Amino acid sequence: MSKRDYYEVLGVAKGASADEIKKAYRKVAMQHHPDRNPGDKGSEEKFKEAAEAYEILSDNDKKAQYDRYGHAGVSGNGRGGYGSGGMNMEDIFSQFGDVFGDDLFGSFFGGGRGGRGGQRSRGVRGSNLRVKLKLTYEEIAKGVSKNIKVKKYIVCNTCSGSGAKDKGSIQTCQTCGGSGQVRRVQNTFLGQMQTVTTCPACNGEGSQVTAKCGTCKGEGRVFGEETVNIEIPAGVQEGMQLSISGRGNAGERGGSPGDLIILIEEEPHKELHRDGLNVAFDLYISFPDAAFGTQVEVPTIDGRAKIKIPAGTQSGKIFRLKGKGFPAVNSYEKGDQLIHVNVWTPQQLTAEERAMLEKLGYSQNFKPAPDKNEKGFFDKIREMFS
Repeated sequence: MSKRDYYEVLGVAKGASADEIKKAYRKVAMQHHPDRNPGDKGSEEKFKEAAEAYEILSDNDKKAQYDRYGHAGVSGNGRGGYGSGGMNMEDIFSQFGDVFGDDLFGSFFGGGRGGRGGQRSRGVRGSNLRVKLKLTYEEIAKGVSKNIKVKKYIVCNTCSGSGAKDKGSIQTCQTCGGSGQVRRVQNTFLGQMQTVTTCPACNGEGSQVTAKCGTCKGEGRVFGEETVNIEIPAGVQEGMQLSISGRGNAGERGGSPGDLIILIEEEPHKELHRDGLNVAFDLYISFPDAAFGTQVEVPTIDGRAKIKIPAGTQSGKIFRLKGKGFPAVNSYEKGDQLIHVNVWTPQQLTAEERAMLEKLGYSQNFKPAPDKNEKGFFDKIREMFS
């Protein structure tokens, strides 16, 4: 089943501001929150769908790619998005819980994220990483699976990301009791009002490390290298960005990892050049071949193809090989290959060749007489882009 448009999910226009997007997400998430709809799988999926939409639209880079390329521009082979079950509820509350606001969240759901009965996620979320990936025309045309080595922060193997020397070196925060938040009740003329704030003792992590890991010095991560598999869809273009959830820098002390942003670059082809979905090739032929007609072999992104050059072909003629261009991302549309014919004019002539051409120059057939139906330069340009 295809994904719904993210703007439609949140009920906002494409030109909505960051504040409007945040308010819209808060409204949808409140409506479908699991605590308000216990046991309702439909509401839970809509809650996850809203979180996925907000993750993309609240990030300027991801939003720009989504606006330009749709879901394909922000897809990857990571967790696959919230809606596909790749990210659980605790991840969503940890990453986006602040959108609800402590007061309202606590008022509705009994004291904030910790009030759901689970401990707040530990640690600090890792930062996103951006890497460049250069692809050939052939790889772009068919799509490709790439394994790349990424230098980044990875989870410390010694402490498994906890940042602690051993299991006994982690204790529940005594101030918040492990919830990561502290609640305060005030008496007002409207009655009692409860406010929830981040615990100052553990910075909202719910636990404290009493003895740090000697390898990572308490961070729960070390700088290293990881091999990441990337599935590149067919038809990507120069400048397109693909986002792979959870493959960026590891978080501190068990925090969720950042995302890996792949910036697509195109490796120049030695014979072809790209024009949108179309592929263009300049074909040079001799005057005799143009006059008599011939059959030539031209390069394409799928190999080589033979085309027939009719007798009397003029310089500037454009031949079109249907469907031999690039596919559109996430679509059945496909471009063509455009072959631009150039009749080669000799730049140096022998005396014999010059005499032959001078004689031919007096022939009536060699005097320019364009057909009325012959397309002009601008007509050919329009035809190329039609």
